[in-house]
Amino acid sequence: MRAASILLTVTVALFSDAFYGLTHIYFKPARKPPGPSDLQFTEKYFTQTVDHFNFNSMGNGTFSQRYLITDQYWKKGYGPIFFYTGNEGDVWEFALNTGFIIELAALQQALVIFAEHRYYGRSLPFGKESFNIPQVGLLTVEQALADYAIMISELKEQLAATDCPVIVFGGSYGGMLSVYMRLKYPNIVAGALAASAPILSTAGLGDSRQFFRDVTADFENISPECRDAVRGAFHQLKQLAERQDYSRIQSEVALCKPPSSPQDIHQLYGLLRNAFTLMAMLDYPYSTHFIGNMPANPVKVACGTMLRGPDLLANLRDTAGIVYNSTGLLTCFDLYNLYVECADPTGCGQGFDSLAWDYQACTEVELCFETNNVTDMFPPMAFTEKDREVYCSKRWAVVPRPGWLKVQFWGEALSTASNIIFSNGDLDPWANGGVRKSLSSSLVALNISGGAHHLDLRGSNQADPASVISTRKTEAELIAQWVKMERTRLQKSKRFI
Repeated sequence: MRAASILLTVTVALFSDAFYGLTHIYFKPARKPPGPSDLQFTEKYFTQTVDHFNFNSMGNGTFSQRYLITDQYWKKGYGPIFFYTGNEGDVWEFALNTGFIIELAALQQALVIFAEHRYYGRSLPFGKESFNIPQVGLLTVEQALADYAIMISELKEQLAATDCPVIVFGGSYGGMLSVYMRLKYPNIVAGALAASAPILSTAGLGDSRQFFRDVTADFENISPECRDAVRGAFHQLKQLAERQDYSRIQSEVALCKPPSSPQDIHQLYGLLRNAFTLMAMLDYPYSTHFIGNMPANPVKVACGTMLRGPDLLANLRDTAGIVYNSTGLLTCFDLYNLYVECADPTGCGQGFDSLAWDYQACTEVELCFETNNVTDMFPPMAFTEKDREVYCSKRWAVVPRPGWLKVQFWGEALSTASNIIFSNGDLDPWANGGVRKSLSSSLVALNISGGAHHLDLRGSNQADPASVISTRKTEAELIAQWVKMERTRLQKSKRFI
């Protein structure tokens, strides 16, 4: 989630490769506005407790948890601390894609810290053995929150910042963690900005059809014909698969190897569905390099590709290429290398980070989303609680606990909480899995018209819609109020010491 740091202007050229016809998208570097990459972030490591909740299992064992810090704008000992609750990836990805925090720090004289989530990036408690069983068992939301609480508390002491109010920020799963930090550690955290935080759907609340229905709606809103073309392309694939015309599928969709089984076809459906999911999530009005290269308005670009001519399978292939072949270097799609099926139907990514997220989706984070080709444009692909249980038992030797996040972190019963902003963009398929209506004067829902996945956390861009500019202004005002309130509280509490 990289802020205005790696902005690119895009020249999109869709044309046929001499052999495979994969989409080519060429990017030209643009002159970028000041943002996170212009800051002198210092990369440091914090000595963190491995197991906060069991004094016997690991004794006082520790690991090195990475964090990034900059005091470029900080009024030392007085300015607030803006703390990003790192989520499922390398901490630099988030630091370089969350420019709003930097802009706000400059205005409010804040210290900025980005913490890396345990088991992601370089914060591996057991090194290369971190994903072995039972070592992986210490990858939980609760352990991650305790990591952040301890890190904040000790860094405040080290930096002579004990009187500095702390505001937490996060996007997506990181936004969920920011909410949870405010709920669980209100003594440490004065407020939270939770952008695109699906705290309801991931707690098992809501409709399993919602996510992919909303992905479909993004394309339908560009053009109903676009939705129909996608559905038609998948129907053609289904017909070829039923005839077991696997060589035709290979040539039409530019696969490196012909599929040879229903499982390969299932994998192909997942690969293609994931491309549309990413374009819907990252439908920003300017080009980005975050979870890969993406052109400006990728949903519009995709619909232009799907509707460019009568050959729906060629169009589908090139639309997938917007995501999987942005460099134009691939000559074919490798089914099992480009996409890894896991306990998250929206995708787990690749590498160690994908293992960590898969484990979390098998334990606490519920992501039982389905497609049915009725409320969405994709082939029917179920992922029920039973499917999740079978997969997770086989993969990680765990049995998921449905409803656990609802019990631990309140579910929809948030009315007694305070000082949380829930921001969501109406283009984001995760939005309706979160809080869309304000619950009180200090539990504020901000809905961003024309906004994709946590657009408000990204750095300012001349292509920003007016809605996100207004949202950031409101967020800044609320955060300034919370900082002032916390200073007053701290001053009052000192009088009684």
